Formats: sequence, structure tokens, C-alpha cells
Amino acid sequence: MPSRFLIPRARIAGPYGAFLRFIVTRMWGKVPDNAYILWHNRRVLNSTLGLERSAAKWNQLDPQLASYAEMASAGSIGCSWCLDFGYFLAHNEGLDLAKVREVPRWRESDVFTPLERDVLEYAEAMTDTPPAVPDALSARLLEALGAPAMVELTQRVALENMRSRFNAAAGLESQGYSDVCELPLATSSAAA
Repeated sequence: MPSRFLIPRARIAGPYGAFLRFIVTRMWGKVPDNAYILWHNRRVLNSTLGLERSAAKWNQLDPQLASYAEMASAGSIGCSWCLDFGYFLAHNEGLDLAKVREVPRWRESDVFTPLERDVLEYAEAMTDTPPAVPDALSARLLEALGAPAMVELTQRVALENMRSRFNAAAGLESQGYSDVCELPLATSSAAA
């Protein structure tokens, strides 16, 4: 389903626009729909890009766990764009796609370890409004991951909440990024 663009799609133009289109097309094959919306406000665009570049360098949390947490949050919010793009990124990073594909239905799936299930539960609990993270869950994760990775996990889920809520509110839908991957993207029960 194409994006509805509840905020009008801007025309990305000029030298900076050409540079932006070149970079993102080289990285991801096409311009993400959220770039057309962010183009309306360059300060927000540049701040968002800066935050994303910085977050890409975080390295205390296992990349597979980070992917699960982000996709669980996106699924809870119902952001099909974020699930699509998250699956595409996991594919490009060589992560276990059979598991990534199961994230939207992790409670029914038998492929996740107890630690992975705790990460998924934490991401969903953090995404609830208001957040509802049980103390025992936080304690288990802190013990298993250590403080640096726990901080990263928490911030990754918060960042995904920002992404998913922005994209969902802007009317963005799956853009077909996951079409290049060998497994179909699972649908989120929250989005259904």
C-alpha cells in the first residue's frame, strides 16, 4: 500500500537535495518516503540525520537484539514502513532473517531465547503509553546485558518510538524495501 502522505510530499531539489538523493539511493536503492516529508524543515531533517548517524555507531548491544527491539517497537505502534525498512536493514547487515521475520509474532513463535524474549517484551513495554516496564524485567536485562548495553537498548527503543510515531502520523506505509529480501515480511498484529 503506498504512503498516504498526510503531510504533503515535498520536492527534494537543489544541490543539497541532489546530494541527499544520491546518498540515500546509493545506501538503500531509493529515497525513503520520510525524507520527502522531512525536506519541508531542513533543521529537523539535519538533526534527524545527525542523530541517526550517531546512533549507527552505538556498539554495546548485540546487533540482533537491537534489531529485535526496534522492530518490536515499530510493530507495537503499527508502523509498516518501519517494519519494512527494519527487515531490509537486518537483511543488509546479515542478521538472522528467520528470527527477524518472527518479531511481530514473537509471543507465538518458538525461535527466540529467553534473553531475546525479554528484549522483545521490554521494547513493547517501553512502547506502551504510558510505558509499563516491570521492575523484574529491567533487573533481568540489566543482569544479562550490563549497564552500557541496557542504556543502548533503552535509547534504541526510544529512538524507534520517535521514528515509528513520526512515520505513522505522517501516513507512511511500507515502501517495498523488504521486497529484495528472500523471506516475506511478517505483518504486525498491531497493524492488522
